[in-house]
Amino acid sequence: MGHGVLAVTVLFLSLSFSLSFSSPQTYVLDDNEGVGRVFDGIGGLSGGGATSRLLVNYAEPYRSQILDYLFKPNFGASLHILKVEIGGDAQTTDGTEPSHMHYENDGNYFRGYEWWLMKEAKKRNPNITLIGLPWAFPGWVGHGKNWPYDYPDITATYVVNWILGAKQYHDLDIDYVGIWNERNYDSKYIKLLRYTLDKSGLESVRIIASDNLWEPIVLSLLLDSELSGAVDVIGAHYPGTNTVKDALKTQKKLWSSEDYSTFNDEVGGGCWARILNQNYVNGLMTATISWNLIASYYEELPFGRDGLMTAEEPWSGNYVVESPIWITAHTTQFTQPGWTYLQTVGHLAQGGSYVALTDKKGNLTVVIETMTHNHSVCVRPPLPPFNVTSQSATFQLEGSFASIKELQVWRSQFNFKTKKPSFFEKLTPLKVLNGSFTLNLAEDEVYTLTTMSTGQKGSYPDPPPSTRFPKVYKDNFNVRDPPFSEAPHFADQTGVFEYYINMTDPGPHVFTLRQVLTERPITWAADADQTISVIGDYQWQNLTLTCDVFMESIKTGGVFIAARVDKGGQSIRSAKGVFYWVFADGTYKVTNDLAGQTVLAEGQSGTRAYGWHTLSLTVHGQYASGMLNGYPLWKNAVVLTPKNGWAAIGTHSFELAQFDNFAVAAEY
Repeated sequence: MGHGVLAVTVLFLSLSFSLSFSSPQTYVLDDNEGVGRVFDGIGGLSGGGATSRLLVNYAEPYRSQILDYLFKPNFGASLHILKVEIGGDAQTTDGTEPSHMHYENDGNYFRGYEWWLMKEAKKRNPNITLIGLPWAFPGWVGHGKNWPYDYPDITATYVVNWILGAKQYHDLDIDYVGIWNERNYDSKYIKLLRYTLDKSGLESVRIIASDNLWEPIVLSLLLDSELSGAVDVIGAHYPGTNTVKDALKTQKKLWSSEDYSTFNDEVGGGCWARILNQNYVNGLMTATISWNLIASYYEELPFGRDGLMTAEEPWSGNYVVESPIWITAHTTQFTQPGWTYLQTVGHLAQGGSYVALTDKKGNLTVVIETMTHNHSVCVRPPLPPFNVTSQSATFQLEGSFASIKELQVWRSQFNFKTKKPSFFEKLTPLKVLNGSFTLNLAEDEVYTLTTMSTGQKGSYPDPPPSTRFPKVYKDNFNVRDPPFSEAPHFADQTGVFEYYINMTDPGPHVFTLRQVLTERPITWAADADQTISVIGDYQWQNLTLTCDVFMESIKTGGVFIAARVDKGGQSIRSAKGVFYWVFADGTYKVTNDLAGQTVLAEGQSGTRAYGWHTLSLTVHGQYASGMLNGYPLWKNAVVLTPKNGWAAIGTHSFELAQFDNFAVAAEY
């Protein structure tokens, strides 16, 4: 059909095609009676947790290409908002992000990769809105309790220090800070946070609360004027495009501050298309932020591939620009924060929705989606039944838009039947006659009609093909000035494993990887009692894993290397695998689980703290064997399950320990 689905007054369509559309329904786009709410932008969320972990390990030019698809204006997703986790040393969904303050007297504003990511986003879009939110906190913040608000002054200072560090060390101005989600907000803390921000010269930093549910925060805002004065935005997670009446009564900005969370295939793209429009149509939400920004973590972790695009193979350079990138572009490339929604937005007669935005300078952008129910299901909340059918729609431009003569047209067609989708395709400009135009809308389409001529479907040459994680992999951690605090490809699940320079060791172990936490963090996730970092290919079955280990806790210390680790993220506590432990009391143990409940072998090892030991684990078929310092320690332990999984390192508890000369030789 080419561009023939567009028409003005005459539909140039064959009779058989035109019969599938109903007679046109007319929708008026008008600003004569005023406009709606101010648009605050579309964004992505890095964190909650460790969802950008593998991105930093990509080599150039692929890493920069990926960043361009996310942040570069008029190129790809062209995001308006970047929200990042304020690392809390704790498991917060897919891994652990390090804190800027492991301990009360500690302060390091170069840990992790969120600083780098914010700078890269800002480099591409200087106007991008930056948001920080802590999902968890180091244990010292709660003074031994798994709750951060019993000492609100400590917690507020901890968060404000991160914002001050962003400016001092990275020249980053944080625009918003959120209140910890997953558990109830704390009014006293919110007020104290506002006071602490102001006292620190951060009056311009605004507060999002409660970054969880509409209730009970909205009722508290209506009843407590001081609290209302402290909160600028009510943020809801996965609102299902709906809000509550009390939220509207507060007259606050309403945001979907975490949304999507859906596998990024075409149905995921349909979910994103539907909620981007209907969050405003149904709920008057003026910003929508995708969890997550980019699926850059091992796919077998929880919520695999739930990002706007996929970049989970830094070893190959392969990445995939998924459909949500181009669905985002339908809005982001033709609007900006500060534009205003029209009051005349709504649902289409035969299903779907339309929104219209203006910069109040004569520009108009209209976004239309006709996503059907089964092709736009999000992972949460449940989606009630609805019907969408092909339809004709006439739009009448009135008010300041009546004189518009032409609109640029961009279209995405999911084409679920043919499985040959086309995304973000530029069509022939549409002539507007007497302020009117008509569209024939099929099912599962997205249109942008706009006076803006700046759109572009950016592209790069295809990245390298996808490959498995290398069968032979080694890392001696000998990096004097590492660009990031974590070693490549290691995905910390519980605990924090950082590059470490041992200035007192003149020998071969000056540069190591060290687990640095000695206290359980404050977290909502069921993190393990043991610290663990996974790496490699989840499909690995048979391999030999070798690593030098160094315990720093006398008598109570313990470390492990592991193979076939079958779970991570929020499920890490129940992980199974082959775990080879040595302890500072001179014993060893081989277990079939991280919790150490199923013992396959145990005995004396002679291992002690403050001495280096070389562990070697071989797993082949149903048998596992282990060596210590080059000599067999145990052999032929029977391993029936699991059949495959990652390699891993870790410690017996939250304790200091070091790892060096990590090596894997695996079979496929």
